[in-house]
Amino acid sequence: MTQEQDTRQRIVNSARDLIYSRSYADVGVAEICTRAAVKKGSFYHFFPSKQDLSLAVIDALRTGLEEQVLIPAFARDLPPLHRLERFIAILYEFQRDTAASNGHLLGCPFGNLALELATRDEVIRHKLAAVFAGIQARFEQALKEARTTGQIDGVDIPATAAAMLAYLEGILLLAKTANDPEVIRRLGPAFAQIRIDLPAS
Repeated sequence: MTQEQDTRQRIVNSARDLIYSRSYADVGVAEICTRAAVKKGSFYHFFPSKQDLSLAVIDALRTGLEEQVLIPAFARDLPPLHRLERFIAILYEFQRDTAASNGHLLGCPFGNLALELATRDEVIRHKLAAVFAGIQARFEQALKEARTTGQIDGVDIPATAAAMLAYLEGILLLAKTANDPEVIRRLGPAFAQIRIDLPAS
């Protein structure tokens, strides 16, 4: 990694951590620069606008989600429906550990940003929608494999995956509101049981 790449990465990581632990609006450029140990000139060299920074932060958060949650959860060492159960277990552990280190539960970083920015910035809204679509695609793939192996039948897979995503965002919001990761563990088992039947022909 070159010095320039390292500087950019420090800015993105600092912005990611600050925005996720608080909010987009609450974090300013000066604070990000202080945390990253860079000057404002360097910041604006890499990120001419706060939108540019936000898109880079979303990419960094998506990479973290993939590496820490999605890849281990959906590894093919378990049957597909069990992967959905493992996803919730890993997500619970991640939110529990994050709450312990931050003093409060942070919830879904993409849901947080969507609530704050989706009505104000179309570019960011589309970026977040793509992240959610990627998560939903993981659920769809597990459900398709479960259908292939005869574990489920007569299920509207796209609708079920969308309902799973909606339920997931709901329990994360409730857990954040309660500041209690146990909400995820208590309500999580229903996630893998969600089914929407195919329309009657």
